[in-house]
Amino acid sequence: MMILALLLSVVLGVVAVIHAAWGFGIWVPIRNEDALVRAAVGAAGVTRMPGPIPCFLVVAGLLVVLGAIWMQSGVLRGIVLWAAAVVFLGRGAMAYARFWRKMAPVEPFATYDRRYYGPLSLVVGVGLLVIVSGGF
Repeated sequence: MMILALLLSVVLGVVAVIHAAWGFGIWVPIRNEDALVRAAVGAAGVTRMPGPIPCFLVVAGLLVVLGAIWMQSGVLRGIVLWAAAVVFLGRGAMAYARFWRKMAPVEPFATYDRRYYGPLSLVVGVGLLVIVSGGF
């Protein structure tokens, strides 16, 4: 369980750092905003990255989940981890849903979503379920 908690913490931490950079207007890992929008957002007609508020809301949510992984067992921890697992599993499943394909058809996002973002979300969701149900 400790290795799983560490791996999930690293993944959530890296994703949080990337979103924080975006919140500060630092375009990583792609320096060109237009190319980054096509790779990270994927919605038709969107030409700019989300602003600081949505980016930092994602960061805050990820940090809450990361903190909950390391909390002692309890009701609050259980609620946070179960809710996060549902969100990640839902996000992962959406990568393969027809309605989502219509909402986010722009390449390379559409391919990255099916190949990387969706599977990563599913793995994180399952990992959180294992942690919360395993009593770590």
